[in-house]
Amino acid sequence: MSGWDEGAVYYSNQAQFTEASSEAEAAAASTTASRHSVLLKFKEFIRNFEKEKNVFPYRESLVNNPKFLMVHLEDLLSFDSDLPSLLRSSPSDYLPLFETAAAEVLAGLKMKVAGDSGEMVEPQTGEVQILLTSKEDPVSMRSLGAQYISKLVKISGITIAASRIKAKATYVHLICKNCKSARAVPCRPGLGGAIVPRSCDHVPQPGEEPCPIDPWLIVPDKSKYVDQQTLKLQENPEDVPTGELPRNMLLSVDRHLVQTIVPGSRLTIMGIYSIFQASNSSTNHKGAVAVRQPYIRIVGMEETNEASSRGPATFTQEEVEEFKKFASNQDTYEGICSKVAPSIFGHEDVKKAVACLLFGGARKNLPDGVKLRGDINVLLLGDPSTAKSQFLKFVEKTAPIAVYTSGKGSSAAGLTASVIRDSSSREFYLEGGAMVLADGGVVCIDEFDKMRPEDRVAIHEAMEQQTISIAKAGITTVLNSRTSVLAAANPPSGRYDDLKTAQDNIDLQTTILSRFDLIFIVKDIRMYDQDKTIASHIIKVHASAQTVSNDSRTSKEENWLKRYIQYCRSECHPRLSEAACAKLQSDYVDIRRGMRQQANETGESAAIPITVRQLEAIIRLSEALAKMKLSHVATEGDVAEALRLFKISTMDAARSGINQHINITPDMANEIKQAENQIKRRLGIGNRISERRLIDDLTRMGMNESIVRRAILIMHQRGEVEYQRERHIIVRKV
Repeated sequence: MSGWDEGAVYYSNQAQFTEASSEAEAAAASTTASRHSVLLKFKEFIRNFEKEKNVFPYRESLVNNPKFLMVHLEDLLSFDSDLPSLLRSSPSDYLPLFETAAAEVLAGLKMKVAGDSGEMVEPQTGEVQILLTSKEDPVSMRSLGAQYISKLVKISGITIAASRIKAKATYVHLICKNCKSARAVPCRPGLGGAIVPRSCDHVPQPGEEPCPIDPWLIVPDKSKYVDQQTLKLQENPEDVPTGELPRNMLLSVDRHLVQTIVPGSRLTIMGIYSIFQASNSSTNHKGAVAVRQPYIRIVGMEETNEASSRGPATFTQEEVEEFKKFASNQDTYEGICSKVAPSIFGHEDVKKAVACLLFGGARKNLPDGVKLRGDINVLLLGDPSTAKSQFLKFVEKTAPIAVYTSGKGSSAAGLTASVIRDSSSREFYLEGGAMVLADGGVVCIDEFDKMRPEDRVAIHEAMEQQTISIAKAGITTVLNSRTSVLAAANPPSGRYDDLKTAQDNIDLQTTILSRFDLIFIVKDIRMYDQDKTIASHIIKVHASAQTVSNDSRTSKEENWLKRYIQYCRSECHPRLSEAACAKLQSDYVDIRRGMRQQANETGESAAIPITVRQLEAIIRLSEALAKMKLSHVATEGDVAEALRLFKISTMDAARSGINQHINITPDMANEIKQAENQIKRRLGIGNRISERRLIDDLTRMGMNESIVRRAILIMHQRGEVEYQRERHIIVRKV
């Protein structure tokens, strides 16, 4: 019998009370008694719960942090089996009790302080906010129905929007406009309002006018307020059933939880599933009087570990030991590269580049306020079916923060930021796009060549200055987007064509090409041995994919790589050593000299410019290689490897394709000359013809197709013909 010694008054059932009223009073007394006993239990729990002998976690955390208290429902359950069920079934009744209990315990734990008059007085303690967490599994957002209303629920998802902070009244100060008597009315927590009484309880004197109905005026300055913010939570993409749109849910947070969440982070929340009357005119039309909108009032919230790399991630001592041990090995670099996309065969250098991109260089802030970026951008250009998109998907899974978009389906506003008008308050606010949401991570852009040029321009600023500036709809602001870009593209003709120059194969502007640190040309080379090994590898992958037994191991390995990357990025910011600087300087000058010689010999500049940006790229690569080994100095070896990667990727791409002066034998030159004459004969000045048809006509005359193509190319470079309609039609110029 709980509560028999609570100090409630007990009385015998006397005859003058009728049966009904005594029952009601007894019920009321028992509820007050039980509430009082629950309050005492809560106080007892905070004071006396111990994890191990003489360790009182809740008491300690209250003294250290008097504003809020994190309570695990499992601890509450082990202390008293009734309390969690009470909290779960009617949280809005018992949570205020819990907070009162915490405030009282805190007052008891504080020392008395000297007041103004020198006497010892009790210290002033503010309110304590109780945050609940539990280890149970979250329920799906779709299963929340009417049976959950005003119960405690746990759901998880991604925040997609956060409102600005509003002040929410807890007590409304009212004053009667007739007799000036004042009273304070409590407000319902969450999105509910206050219930203002209709009449004043002032008894009029004789000759005085009685108070009218609805006499109360609200005095906003004397009311009490707390901070409140609303969030929108959308369910996780992996939980959405096939073919359905993701649902979202309105959340309201108050006091110490406001402004802790940025849009784009993954959350798991505990909250009270409640309802409110929507203020939109469309919903409160006459028919739907009793229809209410659901929302969740958050009473506890944790960021899921994967996405919380914005805050400092916490690593256990064992993890740190393991990471350091791994970094001290000789073959750290090879070990990491073997963990990158293990299901893809070959492409060793692309894997190394992707590893560098995941780790990133070191950001530098110069004394005059200039920021140098530390993120590495990589472009994969080449034939279809060379596993470009697989790399992008792997990076999206492995990087601590990653956003995957495709070129055709993304607009400039969707990549940078868009201005949206709020439906309720009619004011404009910014919603960040992919580049802003991936701040501190990686943006993977597939089908980079299919993007509209005006959308591609939006990425320029984000890739070099790492900011996105916006001036639209009266909002002028600069957003951070410290992201790496990993882009995959196909050449304009679909396949990489060795008969064309590098310029024609890489159909992107030099402005955007120079922003990429590494440009890989991935070709699908037909070689018997290689095809055989690739085929056996792919068949093996497909055959062993059914076995689920090693599934946990692979996900654990992925997770391990993710944690290692996170640890390296937060702990290690390497710089170049003296010897490395000297080596880099001489090598860069050599590369520039070689490029200049090539330009002088061929008479045209390279398709991919080698500028100071490329020098910075090599520096960033060296720093990333040092970061993988958790070393704070980038050595000559790192610079040599970075230079090798750079030469194998970007320099190769700059030299690739045919050059019209190289390796043409006299016979070949003669044939090309003949082909040119035939083309001129076939195509009058100012006329047009489809390229396919022209080539067909000339091959019927017994010419080699590649010779004809090369002849057209040379004429195009001289400016005698020009291409139209995406290179399908050839026009002979005047």
